[in-house]
Amino acid sequence: MVKIFEKNNHKIIFGDAILALNEIPDESVDLIFADPPYNIGKNFDGFIEKWETEDQYLNWCYEWLELCLKKLKHNGSLYVMTATQFMPFFDIFLRKKINILSRIIWSYDSSGVQAKKHFGSMYEPILFGVKNKKNYTFNSKDILVEAKTGSKRKLIDYRKEIPTVYNSEKVPGNVWEFPRVRYRMEEYEDHPTQKPIALLERIIKASSNVGDTILDPFSGTFTTSFVAKELKRNSIGIELQEKYVKIGLRRLNIAEEFNGEKLEKIPKTFEKNKALIKNTPSLFT
Repeated sequence: MVKIFEKNNHKIIFGDAILALNEIPDESVDLIFADPPYNIGKNFDGFIEKWETEDQYLNWCYEWLELCLKKLKHNGSLYVMTATQFMPFFDIFLRKKINILSRIIWSYDSSGVQAKKHFGSMYEPILFGVKNKKNYTFNSKDILVEAKTGSKRKLIDYRKEIPTVYNSEKVPGNVWEFPRVRYRMEEYEDHPTQKPIALLERIIKASSNVGDTILDPFSGTFTTSFVAKELKRNSIGIELQEKYVKIGLRRLNIAEEFNGEKLEKIPKTFEKNKALIKNTPSLFT
């Protein structure tokens, strides 16, 4: 069973992703961003996302991926993430069904020690594919970034008939540098794997247009839906955990209360630290 909340072309489906995907009409979605559990033991409000075997995890992924592809329009686009060790399996599975256009690296820094006996992971992979490589949305002018060769170094391109300075803007390459979301950041919500607004802005601006429908089958903090709303797109977000559904209801202004509880943004980490500070004797008193 799934429960649906909806307001102003933004829909939240509270329930299992596979059950919820079956409720969505085929070929009705313009863009899908899928950021599923990575099968690495993260704790999502009491749900530990760890399958008994890798094969079980991958078979589950193949099931929802097949459903996602059915929901995409003929000119639709898919962006999908997973852990680095599982992305090769996703790639092989999907390349037989859609056209893989880019293999993107989301790169970020970390203040902590990642590993002591090997090279720690400092990136997450993203696959970008389309159903029809002759007919799909890619708004390159909406995602231009600074081209340092032209904008800062002012290098001259002498290969042209009239030598000119290189362009000051360019379409991003496939290595994207966005900081991870931390609890001191304004956009932070209480979730272990929240994706940054800037990451979703680039994806949604590039691969959809105003009025298009964006689907996120593992919505978490509903950043995909939030950005879709800001950019005047429609959204469908699926989420299994009640705690995160409440975040979505608040961020999308769909509801102010849930089961009698007022929906407010109170990051748990911040509240715990505040309580700790309040109850810790000062060294200067």
